[in-house]
Amino acid sequence: MKVIWLVSLIVSSLLLIAVMLRHRLPLQWVRRFALHLIAAALTLYVLNYSGLISGMEVPLNPVTIGTTVLLGIPGIALILGLQMTLL
Repeated sequence: MKVIWLVSLIVSSLLLIAVMLRHRLPLQWVRRFALHLIAAALTLYVLNYSGLISGMEVPLNPVTIGTTVLLGIPGIALILGLQMTLL
C-alpha cells in the first residue's frame, strides 16, 4: 500500500511541475505560499511550547497548518474553539 501512495505522490508531483513549466507561471507565488506555510507552522509551534495557551495543545498536522495558512489568526481561534467544544 505504501508503494501505491509513493508512486501517486511522485506522479502528481511530476505533473504539477510539468504544468508549472508549460504555462511559465512565476515562482513568486510558490515562494509566497512557502513563506506563509512556514510562518503558520512556526506560529503553531510557538503557541504550543511557549505556554501562552495553558491546558491546550494544537497538533502540528497538515489540516491545522492549512487552516492557519488560509485563515490566519482566526484559523487558530477556530481550531482552539473546536478543541474546546469537542473535549
